[in-house]
Amino acid sequence: MGEHSDVIDLLVAQHGRIRDLFDEVEQAHDGDRAERLRRLVGLLAVHETAEEEIVHPYARRRLDGGDAVVADRLREENQAKRLLADLDRGGVDHPDFASNLARLRAAVTAHARGEERYEFARLRASTSAAERRAMAVAVRAAEALAPTHPHPGTESAAGNLLMGTPLALMDRARDAIRDALGKSHA
Repeated sequence: MGEHSDVIDLLVAQHGRIRDLFDEVEQAHDGDRAERLRRLVGLLAVHETAEEEIVHPYARRRLDGGDAVVADRLREENQAKRLLADLDRGGVDHPDFASNLARLRAAVTAHARGEERYEFARLRASTSAAERRAMAVAVRAAEALAPTHPHPGTESAAGNLLMGTPLALMDRARDAIRDALGKSHA
């Protein structure tokens, strides 16, 4: 995904990767499903954080009616984060995993469609290529520092700036410990 220098192209490509990861989780054999879910959770968490920190604040300022457009996206993100957090906590062995995954996929797909249609298309029309390149750089930087698990309630730039770094450190430490323990038992 590093080949996209335009923020809109970058985010739309990530939406495609997210759709692919949903397919991979659904089609995975039991032994591979947890790892594929971990990748999906991680991508969704960092992707949404970067949008909340970089893209949505820019859209608020730049688009006519930007506050309303972003408010709709943040409501969708909060719903998806809650579903994702439940799925992440319950794991692939939860009895309702398949139905919870289907609910999450529907929410994420509707959210991505709303972003692409109501926010990204308008941002592309109202920004220069240089602005979109700069936003792509900022999105990548935000993703590098973002939490790797969902944290519902931090859907604002201020919430992410205040809580993002401590949450990211905790998430990444937890991931490293889990990976180390998983490898020692393999």
